[in-house]
Amino acid sequence: MARRTFDARIALDRSGVAAHTGAARSTVNHWYRHREHTGFPDAFTDDTGQEWFWQDEIDAFHTAHRRAKLAVLTTVDRSGDPDELVGSGEAAKIMGYGSYRNLPDELRDRPDDVEILSNGRLRRRWYRRTVWAVADARTGRQSTGRTRGTTGPHKPHPYADDPRLQLAAELLAEAREAGHDRRGLGVELARRLGIAPRTAQRLLTAAEADG
Repeated sequence: MARRTFDARIALDRSGVAAHTGAARSTVNHWYRHREHTGFPDAFTDDTGQEWFWQDEIDAFHTAHRRAKLAVLTTVDRSGDPDELVGSGEAAKIMGYGSYRNLPDELRDRPDDVEILSNGRLRRRWYRRTVWAVADARTGRQSTGRTRGTTGPHKPHPYADDPRLQLAAELLAEAREAGHDRRGLGVELARRLGIAPRTAQRLLTAAEADG
């Protein structure tokens, strides 16, 4: 990260912009490359050809950018008991979505409670506080959703105690016994559980770590 003062005015290089805004370097590159649409400030160069951005212009851009993001967010329903478990339909209502299909992967892939139904499908449920935390994270607030001053039990990974891990472990064991690696297991696990392949791969990784 580079930061320099020109005539009492602070300037940042691209790494400095990333650190100052909390954005990834690739995001800063995207903002700059598409600045006609994003409104990102133009750069200037010093005598050596080094590229710089005025910090006050970056601050103005980032403030406007965050306001624009917040303007398109849905309104969160914060009523109810934070420790109540809710299903996907209610979680969608809490986040202001019209359908459970709009739930973000961060929530869908990490339920607080999973019940395996008689037909083999899963019923996922979340605490209201978990739904609120995910909704808050959309704004960059990164709320934990917990009551201040409290923490939950430590888990070695997000899928600890997830009943889906058992099936993932069984598939891995079958593959090892047959002398195969885990290629293709993600697709099979996703098919059996009715989940996204990415989630299946995460479960397999967690099961391997537990094993």
